[in-house]
Amino acid sequence: MSAELTASRAPDFFIVGHPKCGTTALYEMLKRHPQIFMPELKEPRYLASDMRQRFQPKRSGRLPASMEEYLALFAPAAPGQRVGEASPSYLASHTAAGLIAELQPAARVVAILREPAAFLRSLHLQLLRSHVESEKDLRTALSLEQARSEGRNIPRRSHRPQALQYSDNVRYVEQLRRFHDVLAAEQVLVLIYDDFRAENEATVRKVLRFLEVDDTAPIELLEVNPMVAVRSQQLEEMVHSISIGRGAPARALQGSLKLLAPQPLRRRALRTMRRRVLTAEPQRPDERLMAELRSRFKGEVVALSEYLDRDLVSLWGYDNVN
Repeated sequence: MSAELTASRAPDFFIVGHPKCGTTALYEMLKRHPQIFMPELKEPRYLASDMRQRFQPKRSGRLPASMEEYLALFAPAAPGQRVGEASPSYLASHTAAGLIAELQPAARVVAILREPAAFLRSLHLQLLRSHVESEKDLRTALSLEQARSEGRNIPRRSHRPQALQYSDNVRYVEQLRRFHDVLAAEQVLVLIYDDFRAENEATVRKVLRFLEVDDTAPIELLEVNPMVAVRSQQLEEMVHSISIGRGAPARALQGSLKLLAPQPLRRRALRTMRRRVLTAEPQRPDERLMAELRSRFKGEVVALSEYLDRDLVSLWGYDNVN
């Protein structure tokens, strides 16, 4: 690494995942702390070099393409602030742990883990919403893992096909070992999603102490990215096109809306449309499939309980799983 890059401000801490486990809410709450700086781009993903996007989705912000661009995200931090980022793909990545340790040997890392069956169901709904996934049936999506690992049956609009390897996301012990192999145990904080939901404020203050910042500062408790189902990916994409003015028809309609309503009112209207028209409460889970997943991943839960020295088997109800 060049001297210029070494002199640049590298992150002090990383929220490494998993997605759909409260990482966005934690990012938003930490970002509001006066002693912490986190960039507006929540998921730079730069250090997950093995999980690069196939293409840049039109609906997302531009991700850093070089170390210079990555480190530039943290340049606005004030002296004395702890600097961090949140990329939930880092936990599943095979390269992120080593690159984090190389970039910042003193890094603090926060991981959040969730009961496997509920996690995969929520992840599947999120991937549908972000157009990474197109198969609406979770059982079918899981059955496609092998074909997709060979480059087949990948949705045309999927910019992150690696995320479709659902089972890889719940290899919890293997993932944590990658970080413990390169960082000291006291540099890695493993949270359980159930604790984060049940004791939100206490868990956030635990993270603040781990990051060695003032843990008595006021905390605005937030719920971000609740689990929803997308009624229609095509309709959702059309509304997004209108919101950013992509395409001639969308630009024409957006121009008309500008004449009729101020920008804050337009944004509120589009958010309301997304919430009421484009999304819906997800259907009840397929209990047979959930039972199959719990049976499939019980060994992982038992191993994780031993690894963390915490009884997750009972907490997650796996003591009754054959």
